[in-house]
Amino acid sequence: MAAHTSQSVAKAAGDEAGTPGVARGRSRRTDSGNGNTGGLRRALATHWYAWAMVAPVVLVLGVIIGWPLVRGVYLSLTNANERNVARDIGARHIDATYEFVGLDNYAAVLSDPVFVQRLVWTVVWTVACVSITFTLGLILANMLNREFRGRAAYRMALILPWAVPGFVSVFAWRFLFNRDNGILNKILDGGGIAAIPWLDDPTWAKFSVVAVNVWLGVPFMMVALLGGLQSIPGELYEAAEMDGAGPWQRFRHITLPGLRAVSMTVILLSTIWTFNMFPVIFLLTRGGPGDSTEILVTQAFREAFITSPRDFAVSATWGVLILALLMIFALVYRRSLRKQGEVW
Repeated sequence: MAAHTSQSVAKAAGDEAGTPGVARGRSRRTDSGNGNTGGLRRALATHWYAWAMVAPVVLVLGVIIGWPLVRGVYLSLTNANERNVARDIGARHIDATYEFVGLDNYAAVLSDPVFVQRLVWTVVWTVACVSITFTLGLILANMLNREFRGRAAYRMALILPWAVPGFVSVFAWRFLFNRDNGILNKILDGGGIAAIPWLDDPTWAKFSVVAVNVWLGVPFMMVALLGGLQSIPGELYEAAEMDGAGPWQRFRHITLPGLRAVSMTVILLSTIWTFNMFPVIFLLTRGGPGDSTEILVTQAFREAFITSPRDFAVSATWGVLILALLMIFALVYRRSLRKQGEVW
């Protein structure tokens, strides 16, 4: 009897000892949840000035980027065109009559051979422009990173294309590429070489748009890589030279690793800009001859402003697909950088 009593007392004591522990555990979890909210409130209270400064920028970006993006996604799910959207004719207002069609536009665009053609040329154009621009920018940056007479003048001359408005540069190149009166063909004619149809032949037109875009993009690439080169400690080159490393070994084992972070960033930015480089294609060739130089973004423009009737839904569909492709590229690019140990 006494044994049973002692066991009951011990069990009751254990239950009483365990109960506060459970309560404390639950209390901790509750406090942890409240702590997150409290931490956010403290951050807002402590850094309210920073939040207040950021709020207008977020609001402006939401209006300028967020609303058109949402509107574009919505239009891509309809059959909106210039015949069924809301419009005013004189004093008469005509209401919109377009309807929701779901993913029909995406199915139509993705099954159209034109999309594949535009996508292939856009990828080729982007890879060609970015690779050539990066290579030339790296060469020029290495040249300008050395001490020589007149270096400042050379830097200003190489940065000049970046300072000139893009449409002015493209029109200047269009004049240079003119088949009959262009300076380039005049020079070739003086050397006894037949005139080249720079903008009239599909192959030469593709070469021309790549050349112009590279000319416009090299200054940015050069300046960015030059800044990266100047951040590499000179002691590394001196130590490598004392150890007997040649120019190529120093470039491979010091320069390239030192430029990795800058290179990854400028390649990503240059890829996005080139993928959407509307002015060069449209102002130089208008997608021609025929449609040989048409890229995705110019095709979206053509659907919305050139074709008749103007198809706003299909144009929006092209735009959403372009955004999706760039987002996929950025995610894959970021993942590859993380595998290489780069933080981005």
